[in-house]
Amino acid sequence: MMYRLLILVTKLAINALALIVADLLFDGIGFDSTQATVGAAVLLAIVNTYLRPIIVLFTLPLNILTLGLFTLVINALMLQVVAWVMRPHAHVEGFWTAFGGALVISVVSVLLNWFLRPGSVKVRVERR
Repeated sequence: MMYRLLILVTKLAINALALIVADLLFDGIGFDSTQATVGAAVLLAIVNTYLRPIIVLFTLPLNILTLGLFTLVINALMLQVVAWVMRPHAHVEGFWTAFGGALVISVVSVLLNWFLRPGSVKVRVERR
């Protein structure tokens, strides 16, 4: 149980750091506070877990036709959904800003997951 919680917190921290990097790189992406960034990271994880697979399934022929590049469009739409839900505290201006932000978030997330390897964390408890 504690192992899964540690992995979840690590992945949420990676999402939050990726959102911060996107916020720093793009003027059209912004969050009001640290709490808004963490909330956006949690909401992005929820949207990517439940909504994204349904959209990927419905757009599968288009995704196959574009050799998977349409997934970047889906990621941009998911980022816009998160900004729309958190409207007063987060904003993404326009599709191309969301597209660039989603690309940056994907690259940063892949790099941080590769370096931190949250799935291979070993928790060892010793009693003395």
